[in-house]
Amino acid sequence: MSKSSDCKVVLITRKTRLEELVARFNSVSQARFYIEHLGADFSDYQTEHQEYQEAMKKVTATLSKEVRVQIIERPYLPNFIFGPDDIVMALGQDGMVANTLKYLDGQVLVGINPSPHRYDGILVPFDASEIQGVLHRVLAHNQPQKKVTLGKVTLNDGQVLYAVNDFFIGQKTHVSARYQITLDKISERQSSSGIIVSTGLGATGWLKSILAMAKAVANTAIPEMPLAWDTSYLIFTVREPFPSNSTGASLVFGKIDSKNQLKVLSHMPENGVIFSDGIENDFLEFRSGVEARVGIAEKVGLLATKK
Repeated sequence: MSKSSDCKVVLITRKTRLEELVARFNSVSQARFYIEHLGADFSDYQTEHQEYQEAMKKVTATLSKEVRVQIIERPYLPNFIFGPDDIVMALGQDGMVANTLKYLDGQVLVGINPSPHRYDGILVPFDASEIQGVLHRVLAHNQPQKKVTLGKVTLNDGQVLYAVNDFFIGQKTHVSARYQITLDKISERQSSSGIIVSTGLGATGWLKSILAMAKAVANTAIPEMPLAWDTSYLIFTVREPFPSNSTGASLVFGKIDSKNQLKVLSHMPENGVIFSDGIENDFLEFRSGVEARVGIAEKVGLLATKK
């Protein structure tokens, strides 16, 4: 295949744990001292870093022979504008896929596992040695892929946030969140530790831990896990609702589909937030008077798979 100047691969990368430590402590020796002082194995950080660098070198070398390559570090994703025909690849753990997919709109995403022996890689099924074949199949439009249902929050001031795994709605500190929740004409004022809204892809994460607790406590009837990634509904659950004279605890679990959005009206004068997929520094402010409507996104994610 000859190199095509019309095709571009955007490769999403991240800093390794070693790079983050060096950025914090200014040198490898200082980072080593810190880790070993805590009794941890510093060589594991070095090995992980080396494996990641080798994988990135192999991937970029393979791709550069055939297409243009643009490398973007994960922190710059929120402000990066993807072209409609870009092929997007994420080199890292499963979280890299979730962090990347919500910023795409129709582009296929290829997850690359830098250390298959280290990470299970459910969302990053390919290793560096497979990338040439994947690229050829994507260009030929015969790469197997799965559709991923995304969640979407729209505030009454027009702000929007998407989620691949889940949303958290509540306080950014460990105090009670106060709000009014409405679903399918049922409404209730609540005080809780917040609301989790999960997609099918994210159902084995935060939601799974919450439902496991609920099942253990009350043998609650819950959906069979795992859910299909393209499940046509979201699931919400309220964390630790506190019943009182002014707050209820009955509307705490349910499904959100194309016909029924979840509405949440903030009663929090300050520190109310909505963030998605565990990225706390990419959030919407959710203060008193702001209403959030949570529903199915108008776009879907496309994730490359092996079959």
